[in-house]
Amino acid sequence: MSTPARLRTRLTERFGLDTPVLNAPMALVAGGALAAAVTRAGGLGFIGGGYAGTLGHEPDLHAEFARAAGQRVGIGFITWALDRAPTLLDAALACKPAAVFLSFGDPRPHAAKIHAAGVPLICQVQRLADIAPALDAGAAIIVAQGTEAGGHGGDRATFPFVPEAADHLAAHSPDTLLLAAGGIADGRGLAAALLLGADGVVLGTRLWAAEEALTHDAALARAFAASGDDTLRTRAIDALRGVPWPEDFSFRILRNALTDAWAGREADAFAARGSLQATYDAARQRGDYEVVVAVAGEVVGQLRQREAAGDILARITGDALTALARAGNGDFRPPGT
Repeated sequence: MSTPARLRTRLTERFGLDTPVLNAPMALVAGGALAAAVTRAGGLGFIGGGYAGTLGHEPDLHAEFARAAGQRVGIGFITWALDRAPTLLDAALACKPAAVFLSFGDPRPHAAKIHAAGVPLICQVQRLADIAPALDAGAAIIVAQGTEAGGHGGDRATFPFVPEAADHLAAHSPDTLLLAAGGIADGRGLAAALLLGADGVVLGTRLWAAEEALTHDAALARAFAASGDDTLRTRAIDALRGVPWPEDFSFRILRNALTDAWAGREADAFAARGSLQATYDAARQRGDYEVVVAVAGEVVGQLRQREAAGDILARITGDALTALARAGNGDFRPPGT
């Protein structure tokens, strides 16, 4: 495994990191092995708590913390699911996470318990209006997630959303850190995020393809043959599989036979809510990715092979430092020209 170069930001200074990178706490993908690998590489790793056990198909939380092998890692939850199983937060806090990462819902009902445990709270937001409740909850870090991200998200694009969020925090809560998420997979993306006002980034799809991730090989095979043009956002698949996602959030996935069959038919899918749950679960068990969707963002076109998380972070950090140095010299020509 390569040793990453050091890149200093407010995030690295406050959390004792070598590179300003977190992995997204991706449900069913970010287990203890991936989280530990990100932390060993100088970032901060997160285990995906996902749906807080309310829908099944999820790794055992204590087992994944054990797989982190004593590394300092955090835990992330889908907030509306945690609302349904709040005692799982107690179990997570008992594992002494480095931080708790909440997204897709109001974090305030869970904030007091997190703060009482002395654990930093990270809140991911999809709209500027989501920042105020996150600050009310005492978030140490805000993650501005753009619509380019894989999985669930909103409608704001990363490039305009991040500087607007940075300006908002500068005016209302200047000590709160800001991270960018969505559409970031290499050093150019990390450098761009820092220049837009972020203190670091959250990587999802890029680390979805890491060797340590729990991603199914069949999903990766589809991703390695895809481009960003092959992704779409839809609410139909959640409706068909009976997952009660709030309508504010859509799902970025790779196109397959199932999405083609339901293209442009969201109303029909909501009318048939849950009708494909058994079919979908069976397809998941056999790894049939013409039915099960591969969850990847627009950067999927930059993925061509599985790599160790440490090598990914080392390259991204080094390339970001090079890009920032070139920008500082006013040299925006492509390298080698």
